[in-house]
Amino acid sequence: MDAVLRAAAIYLALMVLFRISGRRALGELTSFDFVLLMIIGEATQQALLGDDFSVTNAVLVIVTLIAIDVGFSLAKRRSKRLGKLIDGGPTIVVENGEFLRHRMHEARIEEDDILQAARLEQGLETVAQIKYAIIERNGKISIIKA
Repeated sequence: MDAVLRAAAIYLALMVLFRISGRRALGELTSFDFVLLMIIGEATQQALLGDDFSVTNAVLVIVTLIAIDVGFSLAKRRSKRLGKLIDGGPTIVVENGEFLRHRMHEARIEEDDILQAARLEQGLETVAQIKYAIIERNGKISIIKA
């Protein structure tokens, strides 16, 4: 039972931390972010397994994590409010060729990130050519040209 409680606590803590860290971390993984995720994985292993490194305990922890994840996904399907709380919603960061800097600051993205997405997706060169740039729930930037 101790392993189940530890797994649930770690799952919730990581979910909150990644939610606070923002969607950009999920959408555009840099090499630094990848290394950080590996370190987090190693650190959480100790917290999840404690002193019991048995296969049984490891399987119990994995089953608990998957059950929590499935439970949340089912709950999000039933409640849009819960889904928005857990996953967030899309955020408009460019409107009619104007950067919405306060939203960009909150999302921790730069003008260059948006312009790069505009070049890659639509072949656009300037912000004036963008009607909307939207950070989607998965962290990707969608561009709608003017």
